[in-house]
Amino acid sequence: MSDFPALADLQAAFGPETLRLAADIPERNWVDCSLEPPCRPRALLLPRSTEEVSRALAICHAHGQTVVIQGGLTGLAGGAVPGPDEVALSLEKMRGVEEVDLKARSLTALAGTPLEEVQQAAEAAGLHCGIDLGARGSCSIGGNIATNAGGNRVIRYGMARANLLGLEAVMADGTVLRHLNKMQKNNTGYDWPQLVAGSEGTLAVITRVTLSLHAPVQQIGTVALSLPDFDAALATLGRLQTHFPGQIQCFEVMWKPFMTAARDIVGLTLPFDPVPEVMALVELDLPQDADAGDGIMTALEDLFAEEVITDAVLATSQAQADKLWQLRESAVEYRAHGYRMLGLDISLPLDRMREAVETLHADMDAALPDVPVIVFGHAADSNIHVCALLTGPEDPRGAEVSRVTYDIVARYAGSVSAEHGIGRHKRPYLHLSRSAEQISAMSLLRRAWDPAGILNPGRVLPDAV
Repeated sequence: MSDFPALADLQAAFGPETLRLAADIPERNWVDCSLEPPCRPRALLLPRSTEEVSRALAICHAHGQTVVIQGGLTGLAGGAVPGPDEVALSLEKMRGVEEVDLKARSLTALAGTPLEEVQQAAEAAGLHCGIDLGARGSCSIGGNIATNAGGNRVIRYGMARANLLGLEAVMADGTVLRHLNKMQKNNTGYDWPQLVAGSEGTLAVITRVTLSLHAPVQQIGTVALSLPDFDAALATLGRLQTHFPGQIQCFEVMWKPFMTAARDIVGLTLPFDPVPEVMALVELDLPQDADAGDGIMTALEDLFAEEVITDAVLATSQAQADKLWQLRESAVEYRAHGYRMLGLDISLPLDRMREAVETLHADMDAALPDVPVIVFGHAADSNIHVCALLTGPEDPRGAEVSRVTYDIVARYAGSVSAEHGIGRHKRPYLHLSRSAEQISAMSLLRRAWDPAGILNPGRVLPDAV
């Protein structure tokens, strides 16, 4: 491997349990959950400590060896898929919750810790982790921070960055930055942990995180609402925010094609007949002694009278709530029915979302009449997902789905990424949401932190450093 000048130094520093080569690299490290084709990296590093991460990066930096950072490999933007000449550095061995501080309401964990373990540790201490994703069992907390992950409960707890107190990270040259702050107020110059959050591994490798925890959830009230259009959903959201300030956990919206596809392809029973134009699934955190049903229906009674809401299903048990959520989470079921799902994640201004989604459906029908396209998402935080059901990994219609979707984003002043990040997939479209001046400023930061451009090259920014 004469074309791999860093190899000798890496072999001198690490044994075979930490450094894997050729056939010893597991296929799971060849790809993430995006639709990028798998690719075996030239080497895989599996450090068990911050010191080992630092040593590995120092060696790679000295040789100009590019490195792709891997967490739970659940990303959908292709950012963790290695190139054939890259070294993959996986944080999967750096796992564990190290501290839960009840007085500070904080938690410190190694970057490779699955989100679900973080949630369980917080719950065991009588507290609550505000970050929650469908991939909670396999995504890593370091990856959540690196991509500034969103999820179902952003409307209440904010994006991953909003839950971050402190960080430990390793720069491209091996320098360790450690600021595991547990204070809500610490106004001491540049807040570099907030800069690293959401940088998708292009500035530094996150090795530890300190999160802010929240009061435990008391009683969840779950209700599905039948609505005539998205404007009705916004009116309902406003009414609930007035009656239950700070208590809305989730406000998920599904448009009619999403529901009909779940019924006709996945085989689910829908809660409403006929199928409404829009359905909202709402979760509220209510006091333990509150009558959830009476409280929710009382808050919404005027909207029922005005036919802003045309029907409702209130979950009276966890099983009923789970059945409602099964519909919302049905998007992951299409692979089992012979489809390859291309999922695009965008934001649209709330005051223009009704028009934008109606235009999106019309443009998709005109351009791709034989491709089922479903639209759903968190919506209350401006985030929707546009998913096309294609026939296989080589289906050429995926490019047209992207073109139509991002044309809508540009037309309605939206964002090409709400919560999934940029990675490889959205790099060509970044200019639709960021000006040339902003992209230039980001590139300047990138060069300052990683002058040789070894960390996650070809991701996020239009050109490698």
